[in-house]
Amino acid sequence: MDEDLAVRALAALAQPSRLRVFRAIVGAGPEGMQPGQLSQALQVPPNTLSFHLKELHHAGLVSVQREGRFMRYRADMTAMQSLVGFLTDHCCQGVPCVDMSPVACGPDNCCTAEPAIR
Repeated sequence: MDEDLAVRALAALAQPSRLRVFRAIVGAGPEGMQPGQLSQALQVPPNTLSFHLKELHHAGLVSVQREGRFMRYRADMTAMQSLVGFLTDHCCQGVPCVDMSPVACGPDNCCTAEPAIR
């Protein structure tokens, strides 16, 4: 992922309502969600939701597919993983980490089992 795309994705997620929308779509898995489902689940007005979905789509974090009269939004898990990869590429002073889930980077303990920062 290049820096410009990472900045766009992070900017899209840097708004509380939009972050909740994205997390709901991620939580729906491969099935994704329709705007009506999202609006009801998150109690977000449809016009506001439409704006947030457009921003997430333009940032490359969600895909959209037309299903008759409806749209279905799905998280682009590859884009999300690329963003996380971009953010962690320089972890541990350039030494690849084996397991990124419980990362604790520091000068003496790169990628230990216990998180250093909570």
